[in-house]
Amino acid sequence: MSINNLPDDAISINNLSKKFKNPNGKGFFYALDNVSLSIPRGSIFGLLGPNGAGKSTFINILAGLTIKTSGEAVVWGNDIDKHPKASRSSLGVVPQELTIDPFFTPKESLEQQAGLYGVRPKDRNIDYILRMLDLEDKSEAYSRTLSGGMRRRLLVAKAMVHRPPILILDEPTAGVDIELRVQLWDYVRKLNENGTTIILTTHYLEEAEELCDKIAILDKGKIVKSASKRDLLEDADSKTIALKVEGIPDINHPILSDLGATINKNNDLVINFNPKITSAREILAKVEEAQVKPFDFDVTGASLETVFLSITQKK
Repeated sequence: MSINNLPDDAISINNLSKKFKNPNGKGFFYALDNVSLSIPRGSIFGLLGPNGAGKSTFINILAGLTIKTSGEAVVWGNDIDKHPKASRSSLGVVPQELTIDPFFTPKESLEQQAGLYGVRPKDRNIDYILRMLDLEDKSEAYSRTLSGGMRRRLLVAKAMVHRPPILILDEPTAGVDIELRVQLWDYVRKLNENGTTIILTTHYLEEAEELCDKIAILDKGKIVKSASKRDLLEDADSKTIALKVEGIPDINHPILSDLGATINKNNDLVINFNPKITSAREILAKVEEAQVKPFDFDVTGASLETVFLSITQKK
């Protein structure tokens, strides 16, 4: 597909529904209920929602793992019903679970994955992918010896081996520490800068705020809000970040004093900030500039729950 023929929307969804039988065998429920959504080409798009909202069903329909009940889904210009092979080959999906073959090296895993997608040996860019994701020096190591962060990056590499224009990251930072979260944010940006459209499903609003151009909130199978990041954050004027740090920092340090930092009963460093003026990442950078070393953090005051409530209460 030439650049002149590239679709404006990487994914276009119109009245998409998926109906399942209730677990008790009586009646049905909708995991997706007439969902319509457009995801612009070249964007980083956040799909937010609590457990059971329908995010996994949405991904599985696009990937061809679940058959929709009704509606239309077009992936990279290809209807998933009329052109299933082309639409699926346009996607790379990184699952939440760390599913790797422990007895394959990263290079062997990518070679195998490329073969499954029919990528000819001369057309494979495996060395480039390993280098881009900082796995080059581990390319010949057994995957079982890789750290958790490296395994996450290997899953991204496997999803990218057939050069899909769209990458879906399903809860990529669930249960990981702050260092890995920030690393993964950087890799996502790098992929996007190279032209890949990113779809990020996450529970964490601060993660979507940090990365995404547009955000949609899915709840009980319905889109309750779809807007730009800036518009969505109009519903969240104040946030609080609590950082777990090494030792007890001096809150009289000029930088920390300027941030209005305090120490709570758990010895966490607590800072209030306006997300329309600054970001969690900028707060982290300033804290580190003050020679404080955070190893984990939590953001409240603009969580998914509070933003969702502020949206629904405006009806």
